[in-house]
Amino acid sequence: MDLALLALFVIAVVPLLPTEVALVGMAATVAQSDESVLPVFAVAVAGCLVSDQLVYLAGARGTGLVDRLRRRPSVANGLHRLTEASTRHPRAPLVLIRWLPGGGTVGALVAGALRWPFRDFFVASAIGVTLWCAYISTIGYVGGSLIDEPAFGLLASLAVAVALGTLISLVDRFRQGRRGDLGV
Repeated sequence: MDLALLALFVIAVVPLLPTEVALVGMAATVAQSDESVLPVFAVAVAGCLVSDQLVYLAGARGTGLVDRLRRRPSVANGLHRLTEASTRHPRAPLVLIRWLPGGGTVGALVAGALRWPFRDFFVASAIGVTLWCAYISTIGYVGGSLIDEPAFGLLASLAVAVALGTLISLVDRFRQGRRGDLGV
């Protein structure tokens, strides 16, 4: 189990590696063996939190990236909305963006590039990471507990995670489209 937890930590630290899949799989596995999911959850939170801080620092050091990305109208519009929302509610956008595929990495990079206060970023990152890891590990653990066959439990848990992630993305796209129709 120690090597599996180390692997989970490394996967969580490296941006764009499939943390969701690894976390669902580990949680389903511990459910099958009647072990506690808390070590899996804690390692995932720690790895994701370290990853967010490293990506934030990379964004803070590479401000030219944001300038280049702003040339794209959709990116410029998104950055404008994100900056505007963060002025009103500094932590909420960073917590919420984690639920979109790749959102944690993008949010951390943009927050660093826009020089958001590190303290606000860290708190939002910690809240978002904790909620996201709780959600994903719960899906894996419940799936692993309900289904006796480990491979099927893992697949069922992954299917639920993908379906919910897709639903969240579709709702977000729909809401963005509606805002565009309303001139917001």
